[in-house]
Amino acid sequence: MKLYTWGRAPNPRRVLIYVAEKDIELEVVEAGEGAHLNDDYLARYEGRMVPMLELDDGTQIGEAMAICRYLEEAYPAPPLFGVNRVDRARVDMWERRAETEGFAGAAEVFRNATPAFAGRGLPAFEEPIEQIPALVERGRQRLARFYRRIDRQLADNRFIAGPRFSVADITALCVVDFATKAAKAGLPEDCANAMRWHAEVSARPSIAG
Repeated sequence: MKLYTWGRAPNPRRVLIYVAEKDIELEVVEAGEGAHLNDDYLARYEGRMVPMLELDDGTQIGEAMAICRYLEEAYPAPPLFGVNRVDRARVDMWERRAETEGFAGAAEVFRNATPAFAGRGLPAFEEPIEQIPALVERGRQRLARFYRRIDRQLADNRFIAGPRFSVADITALCVVDFATKAAKAGLPEDCANAMRWHAEVSARPSIAG
């Protein structure tokens, strides 16, 4: 298997953390050059985004959580998608919230405020997609709402979806780190529960290393 990534981009990072937590050995291939994916990769993969997992038979799987779900079937221990029906549903719920509320907000800020992404307001399009400055403030508002939401959740839970570390924590952590670095919109200091959680999960070997 080959995992195609791009520097420290947040979606490939989600898979790399997952792979490290599982201690899975696979080949990692860098698909980017500077602020762009390279032409060979774009020609190779119709999805035109990273991450992408290429199986030994040539099958290509895109999207971070689709890749992680595939690997979960092959490497079930330790379980990162939950341990029973209720737990799996909670993990799915919070992982999805982290992606649709957190990542979406951070991406709005980053894609519409970063000069290097002029004409690239949305990923994977060959034709230019212009930036929309008004979306920057909306993205910040979405992030703020997400941060308050996880702070309330973490008041009574060690991890995002409950007592166990899961893919919900991986996605939420990558949201916070991406938003902090790329969108200058990190966790507010008064979100003490989220700050505690972030410090704990950031110290895990799969993340700190």
